[in-house]
Amino acid sequence: MKIVRYLDSATNAPAFGIVEGDTVFAGEGNVFAGLTKGAEVGPYADNQILAPIEPGKVIAIGMNYLKHVKELDATREVPTEPVVFMKPQSAIIGPGAAIELAYPENETHYEAELVVVIGKSAKRVAEADALNYVLGYTAGNDVSDRVQQAAGIQWIRGKGYDTYLPLGPAIETELDPGNLIVQSRLNGELRQDDNTDGLIFGVPFLIQFLSDVMTLNPGDIIMTGTPHKVGALTAGDTIEVEVGGVGVLSNPVTNRA
Repeated sequence: MKIVRYLDSATNAPAFGIVEGDTVFAGEGNVFAGLTKGAEVGPYADNQILAPIEPGKVIAIGMNYLKHVKELDATREVPTEPVVFMKPQSAIIGPGAAIELAYPENETHYEAELVVVIGKSAKRVAEADALNYVLGYTAGNDVSDRVQQAAGIQWIRGKGYDTYLPLGPAIETELDPGNLIVQSRLNGELRQDDNTDGLIFGVPFLIQFLSDVMTLNPGDIIMTGTPHKVGALTAGDTIEVEVGGVGVLSNPVTNRA
């Protein structure tokens, strides 16, 4: 099932929908308990598609593809356990919304990622059971100001600016997270191109590891890390992130006013 959040024209409020082909249908019921297909809303292209979830926690994993570990710093060692950081919910934007570069003079990178959406409360779960706690998967872009990131011990400053977390366009519930393409395209040119089979720490292990530290609640998301070939964004660019089976997340880039 492909789940989206869209702006309901009747209520002017976000609503969950189900996408079939090029059509959006109203989602009836609770997204975590199970949606059923309701009335036709209209063509996908005619709806304002929002970020597919409003997470309580945004948990992110750094340096989780082998080639990316070394590409910005050749002295980095391969992690022996997940590198965990957080991003604020205020950074989230949906498809089509502009990434606003806070400091255009700083090198600010796109980072294409598979994002896990938690479907039910998970606390100290076993790796073998971990995928039973997943609602589905979406695409994300962990936009990162490298100057600000390098300026402190923690990464949240460089990765936490408003608009620095595009998410979407949908949550796909029927995917194998261990075998998905992850790509980015800058102004139509392919930049990142990898597969989640190259993750150092796979999705089941990440859920086990993180749920031993904190309870994962329905709607929380885990950004699983980016492949190599990250690169800089400038105003006027369009950056696309594609995760196999999810779709294409596209965002224009501007400078912050």
